[in-house]
Formats: sequence, C-alpha cells, structure tokens
Amino acid sequence: MHAPSSEPASPPSWLPVLSVVAGIGAFSAMDAAIKGASIAVGVLTALFLRNLFGTLLTIPVWLAAGRPLPRRHVLIVHAQRSAIVAAMAVLFFYGLVRIPLAEGIAISFIAPIVALYFAAVMLGEKIRPQAIVAALLGIVGVLVIGAGRFGAGAFSDEAIAGTAAILCSAMFYALNLVFQRKQALLAGPVEIALFQNGILALIFLVFSPFFLVWPDTATLRMIGAGAFFATCALLFLSWGYARAEAQVLVPVEYTGFLWAALFGWLIFGERVEAATLAGAVLIVIGCWIATRKARPPTLV
Repeated sequence: MHAPSSEPASPPSWLPVLSVVAGIGAFSAMDAAIKGASIAVGVLTALFLRNLFGTLLTIPVWLAAGRPLPRRHVLIVHAQRSAIVAAMAVLFFYGLVRIPLAEGIAISFIAPIVALYFAAVMLGEKIRPQAIVAALLGIVGVLVIGAGRFGAGAFSDEAIAGTAAILCSAMFYALNLVFQRKQALLAGPVEIALFQNGILALIFLVFSPFFLVWPDTATLRMIGAGAFFATCALLFLSWGYARAEAQVLVPVEYTGFLWAALFGWLIFGERVEAATLAGAVLIVIGCWIATRKARPPTLV
C-alpha cells in the first residue's frame, strides 16, 4: 500500500497549450489589424504606434504587478529580442500588405525548421537527419505555394517582393524562437510585455522623422486594436512558454494558419487557395518531423 504523496499537484498540462493557442489567435488578430493599418499609413507608422499604444496599455498592468524591473543581463536579453522582432515585424508586414494573410503565415512556418539550424550554430546542437528532411519539405512547401500563385497568374512583382520579405522575416522569426524560451525563463509575462513594447517603440521612434504619417480615426482604432491584441498575445505566450517545453508548444504555432485564414476571409475577403493549403501542410509535416524526439534504444 502506497502512502499518499505530499507533493503539491502540478498544474494541468493543457493550460500552457491553451494559453499559447490563445496567444497565437491574438497575434493573428493583431496581424489582420496592422495589415489594414499598414495599407492605410505605411508599415513603419503602424508598427511604431502599435508598440507605443502597447506600452501605454501595459504600464497599468506592470504597476499592478509590483513594478518588476529586469536585472542588467535580463535587460540585455529584452533588448536583443526586441531588435530581432523589429526587423522581423517590418519585413513581415511589408510582405503581408502584398500577399494574402494565410499565405504569409504559411510561408513563415519554415521558421521552426530554420530555428534548428540556428540552435546548431548558436548552441552547438547537432543537426539530426530529421532536420535535413524537414528543411527539404519546408522548401518544397514554399515552392508549392509560389507555384500555385504563378499558375494563377498572380505572381506580380509586388507578390514576389512580398514573398521574399516574408521569407527573410522567417529567418528573424527563427532567431526569435530561440530567444523566446530564454526570455520566458528569465522574466515574467508582464515584464516581457512592457519592455518589449517599450524598446520596440523606442527603436521605431528613432526613425520616425523619416516615415511618420498621422492616421485618421478609423486607422487609429485599428492600430489600437492591434496593440491590445499584441499585448494579450505576449502575456499568453510568455505564460505558456514559461510552463512547458518549446518542443511541446511549437506545434501549436501552426494553429496560426487557421486563425489567419479566418481573419483574412472575414476582414479582407481573402480565399485560401489549394496550393497554399498544400504547401502549408508540407511545411507543417516538416516541422513535425524536425521537432520529434528521437526514441531511446529498446533494451531486449
């Protein structure tokens, strides 16, 4: 007969997953809002005001949480990730203005595969054969999406530029995935949300004299909604990634395609083409192969 365990019950394993699903949904809603604002006033203005509003929205939450301040080495991580996110966001929304929302999200799914190679370079991890297979599937998936657009006669210069920008953005997103887990282990969700919004706003503020266009009321509402959804997403994702391993949560990122398809259809009337769906499936399969754990040898 076993004695009852005195250890406290661990939180349900599905809570971090649910938190990340909610975070991805919030980020997809933000993508749709900022895409609309970027069409109206330009990508840089939309991103600057989104992060400025996000900072203002987060300050009361930060004050209520006891004003957590990062130590110097944690602040460096906040700054590093913010610089990566700045480049990622500019490239992503430049591309998203030029191609459908779901298509852009599908192409960006190659980031988890690329993250494995960054982890090999930055952390000295060994590249497994699965990663090579995953990379090939990811490349084929992107080519299928491109071929579908080309076959439909929609591969204009603007679409080529948009696709290239999102592929470049995915490289920065892969770096972001490496830093995201590290940041979540060093700081709480409220601290991450405040300092990422604030540092990003400062980055864009430096360049604002060259691009700032004051938006009309409707566009301001879109940017405000984008800031709200982005802040919610940061809180949900930071909470989830601090409580579960990245390999458990990375597959949840792929629900972003469903969210993007929904918001793209509702807001912009965009349809998901068969080639986009097929390419997304290939990329997701590649990511699934790449993130599978190797089975331990069986003892006979």
